[in-house]
Amino acid sequence: MIELIKDLIRRKKFKNYLIRKHYLIAIDGTQKFYRDYQWDEKCLKRHVGGEAHIPQFYVYVLESVLILDNGITLPLMSIFLKNQDYIEGVTKQDCEQRAFRRMAEKLKKIFPRTRIAVVVDGLYACGPIIRTCRTNSWDYMIVLKEDCLKDVWHEATGLIRIDPENSLEVIWGDRKHVYKWANDIEYEYGKNGRNKEILNVVICQETWWENHSRSTKTIEEKNTRYAWLSSKRINAKNVFERCTKMGRYRWKIENNILTEKHQGYKYEHCYSYTWNAMEGFHYLMKIGRLLNVMALNSELLVNKVKELGVRGFISYLKLVCNGSPLNKAEIQKVCEAKWLWTLNLVA
Repeated sequence: MIELIKDLIRRKKFKNYLIRKHYLIAIDGTQKFYRDYQWDEKCLKRHVGGEAHIPQFYVYVLESVLILDNGITLPLMSIFLKNQDYIEGVTKQDCEQRAFRRMAEKLKKIFPRTRIAVVVDGLYACGPIIRTCRTNSWDYMIVLKEDCLKDVWHEATGLIRIDPENSLEVIWGDRKHVYKWANDIEYEYGKNGRNKEILNVVICQETWWENHSRSTKTIEEKNTRYAWLSSKRINAKNVFERCTKMGRYRWKIENNILTEKHQGYKYEHCYSYTWNAMEGFHYLMKIGRLLNVMALNSELLVNKVKELGVRGFISYLKLVCNGSPLNKAEIQKVCEAKWLWTLNLVA
């Protein structure tokens, strides 16, 4: 699967769908399944049930996807969290941040010169993750929560108050965005603050109106706030694109995971209690997902997909394959033809 994506990148199949000339990769973790007993030493352990403190064992996976500018999301890489070296009370369990560093090492090895931009949620707003992205020369937009890097948040909001010129108001569809930002904030971390990163913070206040025509018959104003850490300095020229085309595209990996869990890919099914076999089934599912996305968004099939919908098209394809007699000459002709996969211009 990785070799296929590398080949598509090498042949510049995605060059018209890059975001700020970068390949946008979203990374997030999710639970695969859990049991009330330990079937393998690699599974993670937690306690549930409040005071009952009941042990529970589960499999957790760090996922990454490649997001194109037209919204297409392609599965990229999975890293399983493993506890084979865990000793309770002595060592720490494997975690998403450690898995992120393992994934980053693999991505850098596979795509050493590819311009990559990473988008992740607030769990990764910490010094080691930021340093990993900087060391790899990756662009990034990381969700920033108010209670995460408190010193950075307080300094950013303070700078925004004394420098109101660093702001921009944008009307996006039926919503109003007010962006405010602060650049070049020093963030010290590690023992005695021996490590330092320079951070840029952007905050977006979004406002919209909801019409409750079926219930209260009123129009209600709604608002929410987003904030990110940016690897690049924020200005009026890049703030909208970085927030909407990078920061907010992170939700596409969540949609991809939900599709794999609830729309036929059986993401949460175990298939085997042998760990290697379980991983193998997982990777086969990912390959199937990648091929489906590529086929459904190809120039050759897109009109039929629009006509029947995704599930309708798959049912139609199954019906055609079941009901069509095999013609050896036609199959040979198709195999010998030099077909080129072309991405549909509009997702």
